[in-house]
Amino acid sequence: MIKGLTLIRPVHSPAQFDELVSFFSALGFEPGRGWDEPPRKQGAATKGRPFLAPLGNLQFIDGALPTLKTDLLVEVTSLDAVHQVASHWLETNTGADAAKTRITSIEETHWQSRLFTVQPVPDFSIAFWERQEPLRGKPIAIEGDLSAHEMKFAIVVARWNAVITDRLLQGALDCLLRSGGRREAIEVVRVPGSWEIPAAARQLAQTRRFDAIITLGCLIRGETAHYEAIYNEVARGIGQSQQDTGVPHAFGVLTCENLEQALDRAGLKSGNKGFEAAAAAIEMASLHMKIAAAPAETRA
Repeated sequence: MIKGLTLIRPVHSPAQFDELVSFFSALGFEPGRGWDEPPRKQGAATKGRPFLAPLGNLQFIDGALPTLKTDLLVEVTSLDAVHQVASHWLETNTGADAAKTRITSIEETHWQSRLFTVQPVPDFSIAFWERQEPLRGKPIAIEGDLSAHEMKFAIVVARWNAVITDRLLQGALDCLLRSGGRREAIEVVRVPGSWEIPAAARQLAQTRRFDAIITLGCLIRGETAHYEAIYNEVARGIGQSQQDTGVPHAFGVLTCENLEQALDRAGLKSGNKGFEAAAAAIEMASLHMKIAAAPAETRA
């Protein structure tokens, strides 16, 4: 019967609200559905912006944990990368001097973990931590992270069916920027249609300037076999480009029966497949880096 756990934290001002939304977006949290309420009698308007995490738990403690300075803890899998993103956000939004006083260094705790505390806004502390033995009792696995910090991406988007592909592009850019990517590190390349996507994607991958390529297009079934012929070649070409170049390619080419289906998958009802393709690109780029950096005995 239990579905989820929600922690509600009020903020002191609209400015702090906007700063916290920016901070959690930069760290790559999945945004939930926000809400706005009009002013009530003798009251002000209120709004909320939830951020979602894959897991949550509620803990009761008998005694004190001296290493904690907040009751809001976020468990992560790459604490050093999160610390780097948080530091960069603070320097950008508060200045280098203020940033030094609002984030701690990573320290070891007495409960077999590493932890740091950050104040994205004054009097609002968050602790990020990771286990020192995250694989204890679990199969050894290398997984990618959803942080686009310091990564470069190319987005190949078809102009054909632009009413759909423009929505996919907006979703992909939203995902990259929310995950810590920089606008100047994202290159958008437009091609006439989905047929031309593989050739452009391969040429971009061969430059070795990008950590991943995101392909976006839309094919809508007609009354002839043209639809199947185009889709098969586009899918084969993108997959072949990925295999030959070794650069991750995210597949965001929609194949739909009609315009209504395409609109639903471009953000109307079924999520935005451009956003999902960008998330896959971030994770695969991170995974490629980890595999390349892993010791030989780990990869064996």
